[in-house]
Amino acid sequence: MCYYVDTSLTKKAIKEVYGVGFEGQDYKPTKFLNGFAHPLVPVILDENPDVCTTANWGLIPFWSKDRKIQKQTLNAKIETIKEKPSFRNNYNKRCLVLVNGFYEWKWLDDKGKDKHKHFLTVKNQEIFSLGGIYSNWTDKDTGEELNTFSIVTTQANELMTEIHNTKHRMPIVLYRSMEKEWLKDRDIEDFAFPNHESELLAINLDENVQPSTLF
Repeated sequence: MCYYVDTSLTKKAIKEVYGVGFEGQDYKPTKFLNGFAHPLVPVILDENPDVCTTANWGLIPFWSKDRKIQKQTLNAKIETIKEKPSFRNNYNKRCLVLVNGFYEWKWLDDKGKDKHKHFLTVKNQEIFSLGGIYSNWTDKDTGEELNTFSIVTTQANELMTEIHNTKHRMPIVLYRSMEKEWLKDRDIEDFAFPNHESELLAINLDENVQPSTLF
C-alpha cells in the first residue's frame, strides 16, 4: 500500500514543472510524511487543473458524520473502487498527488520484525504524481469545508513485488504522458495495471547498495 511519502517539494518547483499557481491552505514540505496524521498534501484537482491546492490525506465521503473514517481511506484499491461505499461516489473525481517519492518496506522474515526501508522515485523527475481521488466534505458541526483524498493502488509491478513482498501492491505512478488522461473522464479501470512506461528507481535506505531500476 502507500502510507508514507516525500513532499519536500516547494511551490516554486511545482510551478516550474506544472506551470500552475497555488491556492488554498498551505502545506509543510516534509521529507517523510505520515499519512495516518492526515496531513495537507499538494494536489491538482480535475475541477481546476490550472491550480495547485492542498487536501487532507484520507478521503471522507459526503455521507460521513465525522473524520474517523480517514484511517481506513488513505488508499483505495482500483479493483474494488467502484463498489466500496467509501469510494464509489468519488472514483471519477480525480487528482494528482504531487510527491518527490514514496516509501515501502521489504520484509526479510515471515513476521516483519526484520525489514528494509526503501525510497521509490522516478528517475530524472524531481517531482511526479500519484493517482488520487478526492471528496469535498463539510463538517456539519462546525461548517468547515475540507478537500480530502485517497491514493489509488494497483497490483505491484516486478520491482515493487520484490520490495512490497507481503501484499504486492503499489500506488498508481502517473508519468507525464498519463497525468492529463487521469484527470479526464477516462474509465479508471484503464489504469488498473502495473505501469512499465518509465523508470522507477528504488533506493534501499537500510543498506549501502546500488539503486534498483525497472524499465
